[in-house]
Amino acid sequence: MDDPKSWQPTWRKPFGILALILALFGYALIVAGLSGPIGKLPVLAQTLVYVILGTVWLLPLRRFLIWMETGRWG
Repeated sequence: MDDPKSWQPTWRKPFGILALILALFGYALIVAGLSGPIGKLPVLAQTLVYVILGTVWLLPLRRFLIWMETGRWG
């Protein structure tokens, strides 16, 4: 039989969701702030920059979601 404590909710999930929303909002503000200098680049360079900036936030996400679920970073 499973330990009843293992079914208890933890603070990590609500905290993690809130932290993720705030971090993504902050990241979006930073990228939006860079739109002026990025807008001066040629169209293909702008596309490359926005594709990179649009995917780079995913890099730490896996470990963060693992931490939210298990409490460990890997």
